Amino acid sequence: MTSAPLRKDAARNWERIVATARTLVDQGTPLQLNDVAHRAGVGVATVYRHFPTPEALLETVAAPCLEDLADHGRQALADPDPWRALEGFLSRVLEAQLTEAALPPVASAAVDALPRTTELKASLATAGTELLGRAHAAGAVRPDLADRDLVPLMCGIAHAVAVHGGTPADRIATGHRYLATLLEGVRPAPSTA
Repeated sequence: MTSAPLRKDAARNWERIVATARTLVDQGTPLQLNDVAHRAGVGVATVYRHFPTPEALLETVAAPCLEDLADHGRQALADPDPWRALEGFLSRVLEAQLTEAALPPVASAAVDALPRTTELKASLATAGTELLGRAHAAGAVRPDLADRDLVPLMCGIAHAVAVHGGTPADRIATGHRYLATLLEGVRPAPSTA
């Protein structure tokens, strides 16, 4: 279902609201719609007309990242090498977790405010499941690694990186190092024949 295009003034207001929310999210400031309205220089009713809840606004801020990850998942599924596809997908997901402040709370929310968020999260889950299934079929990962293990493992790495701290570049490097260690651990054990 597509919505009618916004009038120019409404579109400008929408963009200002989302840009203001993006700044607040990046600063680690919780979204409060009245505060967003004040900072964006628009009326409170204007914010509520576009975004009935802070969660809807947060999901809108996270949407470009989720769309990028969903696109990457589809591209990874086209890669003929199951291990490389899984590794590349998990690497991209980890980088997003470490660089997109809106992603962790949106990804971990039990209920979504926007149907599009639900669709994108389902697309990501499907890609992860299919990529892991392909890696299993190729014998590239341990048979006991389940698709339900991927999210907690990736969240664990993101949490460990957050505890480790450092500059954004240090955090990315640390995250890749932790992911490489995890991926080495999910490879099948060498045969001892």
